[in-house]
Amino acid sequence: MTAGSRIVAMGHYQPSRVVTNDDLATIVDTNDEWIRDRVGIAERRIADSESVADMATFAAEKALANSGLTAADIDMVVVATCSSVDRCPNVATRVAARLGIAAPAAFDLNTACSGFSYGLAAADHAIRAGATRNAIVIGAEKLSDLIDWSDRSTAVLFGDGDGAGAAVVTGVADGEEAGVGPVLWGSAPEKGDVLRIEGWRPYIQQEGQSVFRWATTALAPFALQTCERAGVRPEELAAFVPHQANTRIIDGIVKRLGLGPDVVVAKDLVESGNTSAASMPLALSKLIERREVPSGAPVLLFGFGGGLTYAGQVVRCP
Repeated sequence: MTAGSRIVAMGHYQPSRVVTNDDLATIVDTNDEWIRDRVGIAERRIADSESVADMATFAAEKALANSGLTAADIDMVVVATCSSVDRCPNVATRVAARLGIAAPAAFDLNTACSGFSYGLAAADHAIRAGATRNAIVIGAEKLSDLIDWSDRSTAVLFGDGDGAGAAVVTGVADGEEAGVGPVLWGSAPEKGDVLRIEGWRPYIQQEGQSVFRWATTALAPFALQTCERAGVRPEELAAFVPHQANTRIIDGIVKRLGLGPDVVVAKDLVESGNTSAASMPLALSKLIERREVPSGAPVLLFGFGGGLTYAGQVVRCP
C-alpha cells in the first residue's frame, strides 16, 4: 500500500479538422456572435477517420512518452468515455494492446463529462490499496458521432468536439505529499433525464435550461467542498480546470468560489468545444504544455454532466 498517488505526465490529441461557428451557420439557424455569447465556443475539432480508441491511444502514447516510464511499468488502463461505438472489446484493452502494455487491469467507465475525475479517483484508490503501481487514465470522446447536426439545441449549445487527454499516475514514496487529493463525487440521478444519449442510433438530447440552472446553482458548493477535502483554500489554487461546457457556467463557478485574477482558469472550449470526458485532461495537458502552471502547484479539477454526475479533486501539477 502507498500513501497516495500523483500525476507524473499528461498528453493530449485532437483531430486536424476544424469546424467554425460560421461552418455551423450553414447547417442550422445560428451565427458566430450568438454562439460565442451564449456558449463561448469559436470552433471545435471533428474526427473523420479516427475512432475513440485511436484518439485515446494517441493521447496515452504522448503521456507515457512524457512520463519517463515504459509500457512495461503500466498495470492499469482506465478510459472514460460515453461515445465509443464498440461495446466489446472495450477501449481500454485496445489502448493497452496498441501500446504493448501486458496484462493490465483495463476498463472503461461512463459518467459522461465527469468521467476523467472518476477515472483518476479509481486509479488513485487502486494505487493506495496496493492493487496498482502505475496507471494511465484517459478521457476520450467522439461526440460528433452523436450529434444531430440539424438540431440547433444540441449541435450549437452542446459543443460537439472530439479529442482525448491522458494522465500517467503513479504512487508516491513514503513521506512524500500525495499529488491527487481526495475525490468528491456524486450525482443528481433524479435529474438524469435532462441530458440523454439513448437507443441503438443515439443522438444527444438535452433540456438546456434545466442543465444550465443545475450547473450554475448546485456546482459551486461541490467545488468548494473538493478544495476543503484537499485542505486547500480557493485563493491558494494556481489553476481551475472545470469541464468545458459553457463559459457562462465556468464564469459563474469562478465567481462563487471567489477566485482572483491570479488563478488560471482553463477555457479550452473556445477552440475545442465541449469534449465531455476528454475536456478536463485536454485543457490541463495544454496548460502544462504551455507552462502556464508551475510544477507542484495545486489545480482544481471539477467535472459535471450527464447523469447528472459530478466529481472533482485537487491535483498537483506535474
